[in-house]
Amino acid sequence: MNFDEQTVLVTGAGRGLGSAIARAYAGQGARVVVNYRRSQDSAEALAAEIGGLAVRADVTDAGQIDALFGAAEQHFGTTVTTVVNNALADFSFNGDARAKADTISWEQFDAQFQGAVRGALTTTQRALPGMRAGGFGRIVNVGTNLFQNPVVPYHEYTAAKAALLSLTRTLAADLGADGIAVNMVSGGLLRTTDASAATPDEVFDLIAASTPLGRVVTPEEFADASLFFASPWSRSVTGQNLVVDGGLVKD
Repeated sequence: MNFDEQTVLVTGAGRGLGSAIARAYAGQGARVVVNYRRSQDSAEALAAEIGGLAVRADVTDAGQIDALFGAAEQHFGTTVTTVVNNALADFSFNGDARAKADTISWEQFDAQFQGAVRGALTTTQRALPGMRAGGFGRIVNVGTNLFQNPVVPYHEYTAAKAALLSLTRTLAADLGADGIAVNMVSGGLLRTTDASAATPDEVFDLIAASTPLGRVVTPEEFADASLFFASPWSRSVTGQNLVVDGGLVKD
């Protein structure tokens, strides 16, 4: 299915990486649903900019997600064909303030699992009836390269994203017969999003010096790479994890 035939839900799209992803899909002609939880002003401004629809919903709440899909279907007159699970539970990439092994709590893990795994599952389950009816669906989950290269022990964030990769692969196996592909795009530290705003410049410089490209990936570059999994060129690709970090991780 070409982009101009797709209706794309981007979760957590009110700011940061999510807004870059929403712009990338809209730039290819897709109809875009800009989901947000707290960033109403920026989400509505983005939706106006790209001709999309801004809808508030907590991705962990099935009732709110059901209402979101209903609003999207009514507004665009079509079901959601493509879901980008980008929403992130509150987290700051601040290595100096990280919770270490002897102090981190299960509640911190639970918050990340709720946002990453439960959020992706909730949106995916709500999208399935429409995708099955149309014989087409694309689910793109946003991951991280930290479970391959845990240079900073963000224990809870990394564990949740690793679980999301497992869910990506099991969903791909489960849903392939329905014409639904499920993949993941994993980045390193991006320059710059709200979540990485607390990261010192020295860390960005160190990462840049360690990559073959000699620079840190931007949200826009990551967003462009995510388009592949919703494009016609990926029609035989599912259950995969594409690492977009300038070549830092080779796996």
